[in-house]
Amino acid sequence: MENIIIDEEFKRILPKLDEQTYAWLEENVLEYGCREPLVLWNGILIDGHNRYSILQKHNLPINTVDMEFDSRDEVLIWIISTQISRRNLNPLQLSFYRGMHYNADKKIVTNKVGRKRHVENEPKNDDEAQNVPHQKSPSTASRLADQYNVSHMTIKRDAQLANAINAIGEISPDVKMDILSGETHITRKQLRKLAHGNDEDVSEVVDKIVNGTFESGKGGSGAGSGSTGTDNFKPWEIQFSKMTNEFRHILRNYAKDDDTESVRSTLKQYIGMLEELYQSI
Repeated sequence: MENIIIDEEFKRILPKLDEQTYAWLEENVLEYGCREPLVLWNGILIDGHNRYSILQKHNLPINTVDMEFDSRDEVLIWIISTQISRRNLNPLQLSFYRGMHYNADKKIVTNKVGRKRHVENEPKNDDEAQNVPHQKSPSTASRLADQYNVSHMTIKRDAQLANAINAIGEISPDVKMDILSGETHITRKQLRKLAHGNDEDVSEVVDKIVNGTFESGKGGSGAGSGSTGTDNFKPWEIQFSKMTNEFRHILRNYAKDDDTESVRSTLKQYIGMLEELYQSI
């Protein structure tokens, strides 16, 4: 199967296997064969990159199966869902994949809305068809929040995090892999700040990581003058206070006493917020 195509974008979003795990996989393939076929989309490998390199290395037969998708974004979502269901991912990898899923899903929704508007703007002879009311569908963040059992704000923060990590990967794929694997530590706060920066900011961080001069802080130093009323608070205490206020607002405005499901949904969002705070400390 010399015509198998390796797509670098798809390959770069996969978790990096450590040497021991790769060696175990290679030993397993050599002893028992490759029991799962490699998955292709239009000739592009979308699942089985490590197995493919092992099969090539030892000149072993390669079995493949083809899947159909309408776009690269749909392929991306399938890859992400497969990785999440298959692997024991660390918290940063989970956030990265959720953010990638959100960004890809947003593109799909935007494209569908654009096509729908194009059709709706075409001349119609049926007056009744033009008067059909539109039903408002849940936002992408809300749908994914339910799917991953986190809050919708967590999904949006994950999207910022994913954008920053991918920007780093554009400059250095190795640094990106090291960040996701935990070999290089950078806080979520630093990543989200980087998501709002420019190319020069990203390049500077990558250079410092490569040179070993990057400092990953658990909390930032205060900036500006004057008392804010939280000068003696730890960063996580400030974040917890903001999060609690946000939860109270959601509970007061969206959860109904006589609707158990709305209360449960609100509590689930709060649990997601607590989980993110726990992971950031």
